[in-house]
Amino acid sequence: MRRQLACAAALAIGLGASPASADPFSDLAALPTFYTDATMKTMKPMTGFKKAWFAMPKHDRLKMTKACNDPAVSKHHAQFCANVLALGGAN
Repeated sequence: MRRQLACAAALAIGLGASPASADPFSDLAALPTFYTDATMKTMKPMTGFKKAWFAMPKHDRLKMTKACNDPAVSKHHAQFCANVLALGGAN
């Protein structure tokens, strides 16, 4: 019985931690390449954005595309997600 309880607790902790780590915008290291300024207020034109987009690893592009399809996430990153979705989520 204790073993089952320990396994259930480990599973609950693992599932509880995954949503926080699933947000690709939590790691802002790659995002400055999409902006023209250090404050990340001005987005690069689409040609520069597209170049930065395809310079990212494919798995990061997939995570960002998935996040931009989530209305709650895309609301906070509207301009960025608009560009991602304009590229058709191109991978």
